[in-house]
This record gives sequence, C-alpha cells and structure tokens, in this order.
Amino acid sequence: MKSTGVVRKVDELGRIVLPIEIRKILDINQKDAIEIFTDENKIILQKYQPACTFCSNASDIVYFNGKRVCVSCIEKLKQQF
Repeated sequence: MKSTGVVRKVDELGRIVLPIEIRKILDINQKDAIEIFTDENKIILQKYQPACTFCSNASDIVYFNGKRVCVSCIEKLKQQF
C-alpha cells in the first residue's frame, strides 16, 4: 500500500471526500460504486467491478489475490498449468 499524503476529516454524517487527483488516477466518476473492505484496523476502498478479470463474466465470481475470477476461468487455468 502506498501513502498519498492526503488527509481528510470525516464529516458529521460519516462522509469523506476523495480528492479529484485520486479519482482521476483510479478512473472513479460520479455515481460509480465503491466497494469497502476492512483489514484489521484499515479501511480499503476499491472501485466496484463485479466481473471476471479475464473474461468479464459476472456470474460465479470468486476472489483470488484481490482479483475477481469466474469459476470457468479458474478451470481453464487449471487445465493450462
């Protein structure tokens, strides 16, 4: 994980603002869904992308090393290696 040096305060409704520089780098636009993860004492925000990394299939998705992979692609990978 890389520090951006950006610090934001949480407002009275529990909101924070993502700086425009970070939104541009991560291609986050208005109305985009953001997925929220926790890891011990960390909050991780990630642009929501429900489809398989390899084939864009949106069903039977599992996480592998932080990436979404469908069961079909997992089977193809097993056969190839």
